[in-house]
Amino acid sequence: MQFGRSYEEFEVGATYKHWPGKTVTEYDDHLFCLITMNHHPLHLDTNYAENTTQFGRNVVVGNYIYSLLLGMSVPDISGKAIANLEIESLRHVAPTFHGDTIYGETTVLDKWASTSKDDRGVVHVETKGYKQDGTLVCIFKRKVMVPKNNYLEARGGEQPGRPTLVEPPAKG
Repeated sequence: MQFGRSYEEFEVGATYKHWPGKTVTEYDDHLFCLITMNHHPLHLDTNYAENTTQFGRNVVVGNYIYSLLLGMSVPDISGKAIANLEIESLRHVAPTFHGDTIYGETTVLDKWASTSKDDRGVVHVETKGYKQDGTLVCIFKRKVMVPKNNYLEARGGEQPGRPTLVEPPAKG
């Protein structure tokens, strides 16, 4: 299975549909909120959400959805990346609730070779996240520095840093 792409493998206009989706649980949402110290009651307090908000229930924190989509895109987009350079834009379009399943896809908007180093380039992509019913919930654009084939070849090929298995000596 491929993990990431080299600069040469990206084509402007190509869309990668990330698989599988992820069903968001209350545990996922609460843990992310607690780890990131986002204690807003909209995400953590069911009574508050049910009785004082337009949604009538807890809303999954948007940065979790963004992080989930970013992670989903790694095998297709940035698995070989040298660096994530920029998050150009990030929009939360619709709320996500506990029990929703998130799917994502990324489209290559542009790409260009580095002007300072001939072994890499930049890929400009847009990722869209949507729920099980197709509702768009999150969209973001980013720029990723990715290696060219010569960069990978100089560092061990497709799986740089992978050790060679050393078999134990035969008993005898």
